[in-house]
Amino acid sequence: MQKPDHQNPNITVITADAPMSTPTHGGRAKCLQRLVRLDLPVPRTVALSFDAVHRIAAGRFPDMPALVDAFEPETLLCVRPSSEDPDWGGPGAILNIGMNDARYVDLADRIGQDAAAGLYLRFVQAYAIHVARLDPDLFDEIEDTGAAGLSAALRAYEEEAEETFPQDPARQLREVLRSMARAWEGTSARLLRQAKGAPVDAGLGLVVQEMALGLGQGRGETGSGVLQLVNSDTGQRLITGRYLSQSQGREALQGGSESLYLTRDPRGPSLEELAPQAFAALTSHADLMRRRLRAEMQIEFTLQNGQLHILDGVRVNASSRAALAIAVRLAEEGIISQEDAVLRIEPRAVSELLHRQVAPEARREVIGRGVAASPGAATGRLVFSSSEAQASAARNEPCILVRRETSPEDVRGMHAAVGVLTERGGMTSHAAVIGRGLGLPCVVGAARLHFNPQRKTFQGEDGQTYREGDVITLDGTSGQVLRGSPEMVEAALDEAFNTLMGWADAARDIGVRANADTPADAATARNFAAEGIGLCRTEHMFFETDRITPMREMIFADTVEDRQAALALLLPMQRNDFTELFRIMEGLPVCIRLFDPPLHEFLPTDRAGLRDLAEALNLPVSDVTRRVEAMGEYNPMLGLRGVRLGITVPEIYDMQTRAIFEATLDASREGAPVVPEIMLPLVSAKREVELVRTRIEAVAAAVRTERGRDFTYRMGVMVETPRACLRADEIAPYSHFLSFGTNDLTQMTYGLSRDDAGRFMSDYVQQGVFSEDPFHVLDVDGVGELLATGVQRGRSTNKTVTLSICGEHGGNPESIAFCRAAGMDYVSCSPFRVPVARLAAAHLALRDRGLTSG
Repeated sequence: MQKPDHQNPNITVITADAPMSTPTHGGRAKCLQRLVRLDLPVPRTVALSFDAVHRIAAGRFPDMPALVDAFEPETLLCVRPSSEDPDWGGPGAILNIGMNDARYVDLADRIGQDAAAGLYLRFVQAYAIHVARLDPDLFDEIEDTGAAGLSAALRAYEEEAEETFPQDPARQLREVLRSMARAWEGTSARLLRQAKGAPVDAGLGLVVQEMALGLGQGRGETGSGVLQLVNSDTGQRLITGRYLSQSQGREALQGGSESLYLTRDPRGPSLEELAPQAFAALTSHADLMRRRLRAEMQIEFTLQNGQLHILDGVRVNASSRAALAIAVRLAEEGIISQEDAVLRIEPRAVSELLHRQVAPEARREVIGRGVAASPGAATGRLVFSSSEAQASAARNEPCILVRRETSPEDVRGMHAAVGVLTERGGMTSHAAVIGRGLGLPCVVGAARLHFNPQRKTFQGEDGQTYREGDVITLDGTSGQVLRGSPEMVEAALDEAFNTLMGWADAARDIGVRANADTPADAATARNFAAEGIGLCRTEHMFFETDRITPMREMIFADTVEDRQAALALLLPMQRNDFTELFRIMEGLPVCIRLFDPPLHEFLPTDRAGLRDLAEALNLPVSDVTRRVEAMGEYNPMLGLRGVRLGITVPEIYDMQTRAIFEATLDASREGAPVVPEIMLPLVSAKREVELVRTRIEAVAAAVRTERGRDFTYRMGVMVETPRACLRADEIAPYSHFLSFGTNDLTQMTYGLSRDDAGRFMSDYVQQGVFSEDPFHVLDVDGVGELLATGVQRGRSTNKTVTLSICGEHGGNPESIAFCRAAGMDYVSCSPFRVPVARLAAAHLALRDRGLTSG
């Protein structure tokens, strides 16, 4: 049996020098100790450590009479949870432990029968429901208050529990402690907190505190309330909270019209007017806590006959926007350092600031789920084709584009929609990648929705059929599909955001670029302070209406001359694309990946498309159909694409490199000199690089001669095959840079289709086959070993080669940690993930310097 003691590490009275820490006793216990050290009016409190609570859950109790005797005789007690992180939750507080028939009689004489009955009734109800686990309805149905309500509750307890309500305070406390300890270690509670990031063995501490009643008769004001010095939604400096006379705990927040404002308010009476001395002391204590605890705190307080008691202090539960504003203000006031402010904001929280979100308190009617592929939320009417999306946008009607899976042909429809929902796909599917690039909410792999594109319907998990024109909401942050239009919270980027990101940039030691395919993408990347473009995918430029026909003519051409004639029509369009990109990114590097996808992606598959192509080419439909079918490949993603096209159909790369060089000269005329980076995709052999490099050098020489001006460029390789990683020492001498394309590299390493893996990936993760979706979080064991090998071998033969990743993992904080440790120079990710990557990189650098969030 252990007794409470000032120096007992497991069951100790909270004093200024008691042995206590957050990892052993939890955040609440440690905070109360800090309040004691500040000489604030905290009632006497005993803290039970994680180990003590774990023993209680197993049936090994401390010396209960001694624990009760640690407090003044006849004192009522409350028990609150104290976990290491308040976000992990825990059992609710139990108040008024020690109330029994004798105490009720005594208190009725001192504070009045109604107040005494209120204390006893509250305890009986809480004990019955949360400790004895009796039917809550029996006690919720008691409408009487005062002595009548108490009698009804005691009768209900005796009938349901088949025993009278326990009268021994030590037994009451023992059962409360056991109930709370067991609730924490139950399966449901463990799974809930693990979902919030808690470790499997996360412990719970408990604090037993003397009650400051908040009820009763006396000369001064009596009641309870909650106060904080900021708005939880915006972070604005503002005293918020409520106070309620004759109340306990947090009743003031649910007190409705009876609750008082804290400060003077034209809408009603306030605590400042009712008890000015107590209010002045309370705000003074709150400001002291803010400065000394280095955080915005929420205070739970009680007034007993005008005397103020501080029962608890926790960090304000702030929205992402408010948390950022709070951190910046604390740093600007010198309360915390700029580095600490950076570390207090989680990178994923920044993503919430960049997009609209479903309001936290909004009602969610979930009709389906999929992969949360691109964050943010959007509401719109259902459309089932890109043309319908464009028509909807022309009418200024927000729409959600629904497809089995998207293809490059759908990009214009995606631009027109406010969100995208697909039946197939995973984190690196076409819809996911383009959605993130556009900042478009996207849910993919929603296979349980039973799509029927012909009828333009899908069946929700609720059994209801949803048709074209119905309104739904996509939550790309959670992967949920919602019925109707719940309340939204708008994106909020302000000066505080820019300030914090500036501090993050000063701290980080790895570069961050953006994957950007269009001028709009590039402008977004520039606004988010990307240090250049790390991947520009040129194939999306060919799907515009005025380009697809010459592209198809080139594909159907039988001779070099015919191909060059078709490509000559595309050259000025490509040159204009690149010129605009270079101008937007003036002075920053732009890495352009040459043509990558298999050519069949540009050919029509439906009858109408085949007929239009036949008309454009002046050929019979049967000939066109036959040629299209002949170009089909069994596995096109492993077929004639990337650098293989550049070698077998070299005219494509000749046209693109000429467009890049001419755009370089055009853009450099008006601004800072441009140094383009040309990247060869899907390389697996040194000879491929040699062959293409020779042709690129010839085009560069021709442009220099024709224009009479010199320019420089860098040429590199997109390392996305396992062989390229293993032979990086052979490839690096021919390259200025190696950029690891982790989307395809993961696909080839695992033998997984990144578009189809979403169908079973959740089952694999749930059953522990993979700890995470490898297309979402970089597989550091398998794919990571290939990356590390490529980095080491590439640098062994080319000390100055620039190394980076440009797959979607570039925006993932865990993946950035690996890239940084491997010695890469920069990561590249979707424009809307650039701030996340910048902040994640700063966290890694600061923690390497031994700094932690205060």
